[in-house]
Amino acid sequence: QVQLVESGGGLVQAGGSLRLSCAASTRTFSSYAMGWYRQAPGKEREMVAAITSAGSTNYVDSVKGRFTISRDNAKNTVYLQMNSLKPEDTAVYYCNRNKLAYSTLFPWGQGTQVTVSS
Repeated sequence: QVQLVESGGGLVQAGGSLRLSCAASTRTFSSYAMGWYRQAPGKEREMVAAITSAGSTNYVDSVKGRFTISRDNAKNTVYLQMNSLKPEDTAVYYCNRNKLAYSTLFPWGQGTQVTVSS
């Protein structure tokens, strides 16, 4: 069973930056389209960034121009560089397969908390 381990979250002031990492325990990581998701208190989990196996990326409008998703297939890892953070970015961040590309997702990891203070 694939395990996902997210890391890199923390407390940062508005305008600051963080880089999240997600390591996947699968030898076929390079073949998967992956995504970063976030869930704020009282809200549904939403996918904010996605990357195909070939490296093409897509973002929701609220993070476009501020967040960058990337992957290192040799390390079975997907990253999310977050710049110009806003208080509304506060959430628990998770990675998983791109929900738009697959009917099922991997078991969710524990996520990593990102808190942006104003």
